[in-house]
Amino acid sequence: MSKPEREFFPVTEVDFTTCKGDDPLITERVLSTDEVSGVATRILRYAPGADSSPMGAQAHDFWEEVYILEGSFTDLTLGETFSAGMYACRPPGMPHGPWRTEEGVLTFEVRYRA
Repeated sequence: MSKPEREFFPVTEVDFTTCKGDDPLITERVLSTDEVSGVATRILRYAPGADSSPMGAQAHDFWEEVYILEGSFTDLTLGETFSAGMYACRPPGMPHGPWRTEEGVLTFEVRYRA
């Protein structure tokens, strides 16, 4: 299976839902997903004060590309803050996070298999 075909639509038609980990300050708007492989395209939102430390560092079995649309957050492992206009491309297995944000952050993410 693969992601479904979708023509242009307002992304506001898709509600934000709480991400895995059940922190109400960390939500996602899933724009497209492959239910079989789990890869997705989404908008990720950390509300001001969100902290993903309880989930620890993450590593996935898929590629992940992230573009920061608004705000900033800090990778607590690296001790570095990343802000709007910055981009990351992570290969499968690359550890990242956990994250904390004071002002909030909004990212656009694409996930796919090699």
